[in-house]
Amino acid sequence: MRKKRIYTVFIAAVMLLAVCLNVSALSKNGSRGEEVRKIQTKLKNWGYYNGSVDGVYGWQTENAVRSFQKKNGLKAYGVAGEATLNAMGIFSSNTSSSSQSTPNNANIELLARVINGEARGEPYEGQVAVGAVVLNRVDHPSFPNSISGVVYQKGAFTAVDDGQINAAMYASSRRAARDALNGWDPTGGAIYYYNPQTATNQWIRTREIICTIGQHVFCN
Repeated sequence: MRKKRIYTVFIAAVMLLAVCLNVSALSKNGSRGEEVRKIQTKLKNWGYYNGSVDGVYGWQTENAVRSFQKKNGLKAYGVAGEATLNAMGIFSSNTSSSSQSTPNNANIELLARVINGEARGEPYEGQVAVGAVVLNRVDHPSFPNSISGVVYQKGAFTAVDDGQINAAMYASSRRAARDALNGWDPTGGAIYYYNPQTATNQWIRTREIICTIGQHVFCN
């Protein structure tokens, strides 16, 4: 009888652990549905995924998630938990009410990381200006309509391509992100910027210049 009770407790503990893991692992190999479809769509747009957007979380989706995680400083285990979904700009209906502020926090953090990667060392106004360009793209019909979509659009930001988005964070980068999100746009509506000393793309040099702040030229 004693052994039977121990076995029962063990099984209950295993089941509880499985439930807990399932809550934290929002989408994983074998999952199906709209959330998986959103994951596949974003990863396909960003060049991580080449399969069908079919809402089925198979090995191709898992490998694409793992690549995204490695590129963005997340634990690379191929499961789209909350941290990974937030980095993609996907906010699950399964999250608790206590985490409903996560989208704002995630947006601030992601925008701050772009600013930090692209403009740390620039004048503070220039840091805010880089954040403003990201937000101006979100509002522009030619670009994705979310911060994560703009940031991870293939080839859009050098800091994403070379990993500088994961560099040690300067405090000013988070302040600049908040100022940009609160509506400060030192660029006057720019959707592009470049450093004329280092830019190799000749097309960007043909854009209409709005202003220069620090080492960056801001343009449309």
